[in-house]
Amino acid sequence: MNNEQIDFLAIGDIVVDAFIRIEDAKVEKDKEQGTFNLCISFGNKIPYKYVEVVYAVGNSPNASVSAARLGLRSALITSIGDDPEGEKCVEVLKKEGVSTDFVTRNKGFQTNYHYVLWYEDERTILVKHQDYPYSLPELKTPPKWIYLSSLSENSLPYHNTIAEYVRANPEVKLTFQPGTFQMGLGYETLKEIYQISELFFCNVEEAKEIVGKKYEKIEINDLLKMTRDLGPKVVVITDGPKGAYTYDGEEMWYMPLYPDPKPPVDRTGAGDSFASTFTSALALGKSIPEAIQWAPINSMSVVQEVGAQKGLLSVEKLQEYLENRPEGYEPRKIG
Repeated sequence: MNNEQIDFLAIGDIVVDAFIRIEDAKVEKDKEQGTFNLCISFGNKIPYKYVEVVYAVGNSPNASVSAARLGLRSALITSIGDDPEGEKCVEVLKKEGVSTDFVTRNKGFQTNYHYVLWYEDERTILVKHQDYPYSLPELKTPPKWIYLSSLSENSLPYHNTIAEYVRANPEVKLTFQPGTFQMGLGYETLKEIYQISELFFCNVEEAKEIVGKKYEKIEINDLLKMTRDLGPKVVVITDGPKGAYTYDGEEMWYMPLYPDPKPPVDRTGAGDSFASTFTSALALGKSIPEAIQWAPINSMSVVQEVGAQKGLLSVEKLQEYLENRPEGYEPRKIG
């Protein structure tokens, strides 16, 4: 695919997720932080129901598969170890129609392997990213879109390289969906990435943290404006069951969730499917109101399955859901 123009080039770490289904646990709220803690008995043997291993996942790999299923020429820049787990990840990507031309095998490294404590319909992930030597491969033809997400803690120079590439190729549009480490770096450190982004995705709490208003009350319209003022042309902020919002500097839109046909099985990958579907819709020539109407449908489908990719839809199936949408499932202009 390196001789063809890529529609959707995802950049980010690939992982293997081992879903460990647990039932002997409880969730308690931390009143000071406003967060929730998964609690299990300390120092004891904790029974689990079963384990399901899912290959070739992670924010950017999930996005690359999402784009491929929606009909785009999709590729992934990522690193694996020289181990069987890495080869299985490559096999999954090839099966999904994602180009593996830019997958780097690193001798002496293991492929990222995460453990997912899966309780009820939520997950708590034990993560460890290998310190791969990151580098941007030669791209004979600039892609239409680059989708940047989760990378490990040694990747800061790599971000600078990506920013330089996008600035040198202004026809390339960048989507930035920051992962945990990227959020932790803060705005000032990744200012270059924010300022060259065509699309930026985060949730409400992340947006408040980015603009420095984490525990203050702030109206969503103001939060959208403040986040966009950091540089991205289009900002999309999700708010869990309340829906999602977007702002392009001229118009603000609100979109409710697409109703779940049955209770969610696992919420892993809901954010990835939302952001990648929105991006893919724009890459396919859709408008912003159309894109924000597409995105929740794929998220709804993903949470009905274990893992972040099994429920990803084809464009035909997504259109079918859209045609049979319930009353009120429409974007609403709010500003």
